[in-house]
Amino acid sequence: MKSITTLYFQLKDQDRFNMREEIKKARIKKKVLKQYPNAQVLYTDNGIQIMSGDIFIAEEFYLPATNSEDKAWEYAALACKTSQQFNRTHPSRMDLSDIESKINRINRRRGPRGKRKLKGN
Repeated sequence: MKSITTLYFQLKDQDRFNMREEIKKARIKKKVLKQYPNAQVLYTDNGIQIMSGDIFIAEEFYLPATNSEDKAWEYAALACKTSQQFNRTHPSRMDLSDIESKINRINRRRGPRGKRKLKGN
């Protein structure tokens, strides 16, 4: 009886693990499709690639074609994430007016700084 119960719980844990993996794969695919709505899988001699029209999504970051469709979606998601981070912090994106307004916002939040006058003196 003990071995049957143990086997049942092992299978239940395995099902939970498989469910988690499926959810993770769906999230990765959703991230890529959000940025590239017409992204699709392309099977080539080199391996499996995620293409959006004529664009190989992971090519800019030199990510290779793979033999696994799941790994190809992961590479495409990594390329999307990396390009988003580059775009967020790219120097040509920020000009002087943006930096000045950012500093002004911070200073307004912090309140007046400097020497404070003491009452009574």
